[in-house]
Order: sequence, then structure tokens, then C-alpha cells
Amino acid sequence: MNLSNLKPAEGSTKNKKRIGRGTGSGRGGTSTRGHKGAGSRSGTSSKVGFEGGQMPLQRRVPKVGFKNINRVEYVGINLDVLQTLAEKFSLTSIDFSTLREHGLVSKNDLVKILGRGEVTSKLEVTAHAFTASAQKAIEAAGGAVVKM
Repeated sequence: MNLSNLKPAEGSTKNKKRIGRGTGSGRGGTSTRGHKGAGSRSGTSSKVGFEGGQMPLQRRVPKVGFKNINRVEYVGINLDVLQTLAEKFSLTSIDFSTLREHGLVSKNDLVKILGRGEVTSKLEVTAHAFTASAQKAIEAAGGAVVKM
């Protein structure tokens, strides 16, 4: 190995021709920009989604329905999931940090406790929202419901 054998890694270098360096370079003159028009001049750019005057895809596709921008999205967790958590890790209270530790929610999620399944152990559950059936089931088992 010596200096004459060194070459760049495969795919690390792109075009060997430098544009705009005189006619002898093969890429001089118009510097691959063509003749006249906005694209040949400096500072040109087009809008995102511009398709050269053709009707853009975003405008061609039909729009259906209504998108409520104020919608609040909850991550639903059922009572049977809470019960298995409580049994497996012998918990008496379940809150957002507990659910996050066990990978059930992400950091910016809102949690809603849903009523599928049943709770047999006495749990103190803290969440952003509860369904009526979930709240009733937790309190019937001797637990407590705390809204965040």
C-alpha cells in the first residue's frame, strides 16, 4: 500500500465534472441550466408540490369528510390489562409513569381507561379519562379513580 493506490470509497464521490468553470470543462456556458427562463437565473425555486403547471396531486385527489382539528386522541387501556399488570408486578397503584415504564404509552399520550375485563384487586388508578363502566368496576373492587 502506498499513496498512489489510495482512492475514495465506492459511492462517496459523485460528479467529477465541476460546472461553471469555463467552456473547456464541458460544463461551461449555460452551466447545465439551459437558455433563458427563470430556471437559468440565480435564486430560483418552486413551491412544494409544484408540478410544472399541471394540476398538483394534492388538488387532484378528492377530499371527503370532515377533519376536526380540536379532536382529542386518547390511548385506550382496558381493565384486563391493568389487572394483569397488577398481578404480574404486584402493584397497588397504577399511574401514567407505571404505564410508560411497561411500554403501554408514550410520553405525550393521553390515557383513557376502558371497561373490558374485570378488576379483582384493589387498585388506585390515575389517568386522563375513564369510561363509566371502568370507573364503576374499579370502585366496586374497592379501588379509587383519580383523574389527571
